[in-house]
Amino acid sequence: MKMIRAVVRPEREQDVLGRLEAAGLYAMTKVPVLGRGQQRGVQVGEVSYDELAKLMLLVVVEEQQVQTAVAAIELGAHTGYPGDGKIFIQEVSAVFTVRSGGEGL
Repeated sequence: MKMIRAVVRPEREQDVLGRLEAAGLYAMTKVPVLGRGQQRGVQVGEVSYDELAKLMLLVVVEEQQVQTAVAAIELGAHTGYPGDGKIFIQEVSAVFTVRSGGEGL
């Protein structure tokens, strides 16, 4: 299993979630976050914003679903402008359901 962490623009949330659902991927966790990338924030007139509001989505999928999930996130999050986001993929060694104690997705 793999955990996909995607940091995207908050205004792209519905597009990303819609594409994930269309791909049959419904389970996710979303967390509002602040951060910055290579651009180190943004300056609007005299005001400089060092950290920008973003949305982090956490999605755990089976190995064979990784490329589908990444493609859905990329398509939903893409605007073509700097700050569209990042996608990180990590190995998940085990998953347990709290209610039932069962193992696996």
